[in-house]
Amino acid sequence: MSSHREAPEISKDPVADNTDVYAFVSPDKPDTVTLIANFIPFQNPFGGPNFYEFGDDVLYQIHISNGGDGKTEISYQFRFRAEIRNKKTFLYNTGPITSIEDETWNRPQYYTVTRVEKGKSRTLARDLPVPPVNVGIRSTPDYAKLAKAAVHNLDGERTVFAGQRADGFFADLGSIFDLATLRPFQMAHLIPSAEAAGVNGLQGSNVHTIALQVPISDLTRNGRVPKDVMDPKATIGVWASASRKQSRIFDELLGISVWHGPHKQVSRLGNPLFNEVIVPMAEKDKWNSRRPSEDREYAKYVTKPELAGLLPALYPDVFPNLAAYKKPRADLAAILLTGIPEGVVPGFQNYTGPVESDLLRLNVAVPPAKTPNPLGLVAGDAAGFPNGRRVFDDVVTVELRAVAGLTIPLVDPKFTPDDATSAINDGTSNTNSDYLKVFPYLGTPAGGYQSKPGVPAAS
Repeated sequence: MSSHREAPEISKDPVADNTDVYAFVSPDKPDTVTLIANFIPFQNPFGGPNFYEFGDDVLYQIHISNGGDGKTEISYQFRFRAEIRNKKTFLYNTGPITSIEDETWNRPQYYTVTRVEKGKSRTLARDLPVPPVNVGIRSTPDYAKLAKAAVHNLDGERTVFAGQRADGFFADLGSIFDLATLRPFQMAHLIPSAEAAGVNGLQGSNVHTIALQVPISDLTRNGRVPKDVMDPKATIGVWASASRKQSRIFDELLGISVWHGPHKQVSRLGNPLFNEVIVPMAEKDKWNSRRPSEDREYAKYVTKPELAGLLPALYPDVFPNLAAYKKPRADLAAILLTGIPEGVVPGFQNYTGPVESDLLRLNVAVPPAKTPNPLGLVAGDAAGFPNGRRVFDDVVTVELRAVAGLTIPLVDPKFTPDDATSAINDGTSNTNSDYLKVFPYLGTPAGGYQSKPGVPAAS
């Protein structure tokens, strides 16, 4: 449900496919914000000999909007290049890889980080090494050590990591896309069956992560660290994108396709729902090519979401109040398109202005929660989704309950959510490696040798 294969064309180009975006005040360094953009969905841990890697021909970006107009004020750009050390072997590695500079790793990858603000660019680092993928206990015997060595300090203030991680998103994809079935409640479905435990469709999958930890003052409109949650300058908007050059021509001498021309955006992501479930299939590819500041034309799909109409039909007599509600969904428009304005949730706002745009909004004045709740803001934890998004936030449950009407009373107190709304969930949790307590927070990727199809991944 997040953004794994969310549009027809980008599903054919996984190396440029955004899967998840996270933005949160770092719990162990609360004067910083951690920004994470994941790409390349559904990675099979044993997918050799050509293991997964970032695209040398893709421009990856994490964008910050802090001006109140949905436009990008700050971008961090990431460009990658891979090498082949031994051109006479098919092997990814010719022996154990004990360091990220080890000569036994036959296809190392490096990247450059550039910061762009208001059209002015500054290169922060060049030729930073990416760790290898987690091949197995012989090839990458101490994977945690390799990953730790790939956490780079850029300038004393910013920290960056790019490489493979365990997919931290969890959802019962198999049931949700089977006519919106939720296994714990499928006995009430239009096509009923016995209730069952949820199945994490991301179990055993890895992703490629770009993670950045920067001072809060690096991202705010005035370069300061706000302390007042109600300060309009305390909220930033975050989104990520992948772009390719405009045209591709097959080079017969090289035997490969070569890209030419200016970069054009082919994938983007802010909130973990928008294109996947809200935008109609015929418009998904176009949406991926647009900027968030141009999202006004998609507002009609937010204020009248298709899923809200399907739930009463697929679960007869379970959502009568939702079925009878005919007003535009102002609650979803606030959560997904403008941020939540002052006066809706007592003592909280993450409003970025009236321009309707799909941004993951984060109020940086909200400190990390001492006792985090994965249901985030709707459970009283203002440090969680939809105020930014932490790696462990249960966004599927939050969004299902919101679409089913749980958040309507925030803007329409006369509405009473159906009794079932507050119980909705897909019955899943993270079944991949445990999240880390420190940067880059996502867990150790599943190892190829250690993993078996159909069973929980082993790191």
